[in-house]
Amino acid sequence: MKILYYDCFCGISGDMNLAALIDLGVPKKYLTEELSKLNLNSEYEIRIERSMKLGITGTRVDVTLKNNMHGHSHEEHIHSHEHHHRNLKDVEDIINSSNLSDEVKKLSLDIFMKVAEAEAKVHGKMIDEVHFHEVGAIDSIVDIVGAAICIDYLKVDKIIASPVQVGGGFVKCAHGIMPVPAPATAEILKNIPMNTGIVQFETTTPTGAAILAANAEEFTKNIDFEVKKIGYGIGHRDLEIPNVLRVYLGEKEASEKKDEQYIFETNIDDMNPELYGYVEDKLFEAGALDVFKTPIYMKKGRPGIKLSVLTELKKENGILDIIFEETTSLGIRKYKVEKIMLDREFSKVNTEYGDITVKKAYYKGKLVKYKPEYEECKTIAKEKKLPLDKIYKAVYKQDLN
Repeated sequence: MKILYYDCFCGISGDMNLAALIDLGVPKKYLTEELSKLNLNSEYEIRIERSMKLGITGTRVDVTLKNNMHGHSHEEHIHSHEHHHRNLKDVEDIINSSNLSDEVKKLSLDIFMKVAEAEAKVHGKMIDEVHFHEVGAIDSIVDIVGAAICIDYLKVDKIIASPVQVGGGFVKCAHGIMPVPAPATAEILKNIPMNTGIVQFETTTPTGAAILAANAEEFTKNIDFEVKKIGYGIGHRDLEIPNVLRVYLGEKEASEKKDEQYIFETNIDDMNPELYGYVEDKLFEAGALDVFKTPIYMKKGRPGIKLSVLTELKKENGILDIIFEETTSLGIRKYKVEKIMLDREFSKVNTEYGDITVKKAYYKGKLVKYKPEYEECKTIAKEKKLPLDKIYKAVYKQDLN
């Protein structure tokens, strides 16, 4: 298993993230060529160079806007920039009309959505009603799409981060003088562990927070993998501590995976049974990993249903919204569970009925079980007017070892 770990002891910003991932091994030329697919080259220049902070050598990135030649860094807060405002729809059009890969497009939009949702919440408006300064600024587009390009290039299996240092003091933003973290940053970092006050300065920006919120599966101080490479993204301001973002690229044996997930459950005895299918579909769309229903007997012998939802913590808000808005539930139980999974891979198997995708599961490096993908088998069975079981048997008689 290949792991990317963010050590955010001095926070994270969009430009420091780009610099750190380049320092880790993403080629400069590859990044700039991919960014050119946005067709925004006339609006900015990007400068990538070696730099140093308090004796630590790494990479520094500057994005310079051509209209006013204003270079940006995470110290020059986006809250006070005076760039052309683009809303989320404008950004989506720029990304979707580009020649970037589908994976990079999706990841870019996921990160933008984190910022957009936070800005909308802070301003008390719907997403489509707000022109997002943070979302629309050209340097933020470069930082976020650049992050997606670099992460996609590294092809890691899992992204982990330390608790996020947000700094201290006050910051000037659209809402006036506010204590650190700024409102949008605080909103994005909900359910993510933070540290504060290491310096009297804002060390984590909304862009940096969104990159972590959209990508990190786990936040921990533990580094339980073999570190293969270390990169440093150099910040611009001189602080009492090294103003850098440190990232690790590592490897870990992955015969089985242990992930911390959460169960949200509620007992229901007064809802139309026809609604469960609709609610289940919406929960999966919101990011639920599993949804299941258990018949139960409640007080006074009333029959009911226990609705259980397995999900990651970062999906909590969407899951709660659906349960409280779409069901008769008045309360939810929430508890942490550890999910242990076998390492899995997908491959094609050639059968007399055509190629069929098979999911293989490995334990301690050995293939222990496999099964064909149901939807593909169903489609073939319908097209060829054959029993579904016959398609399954055609797969199982193949030697997959």
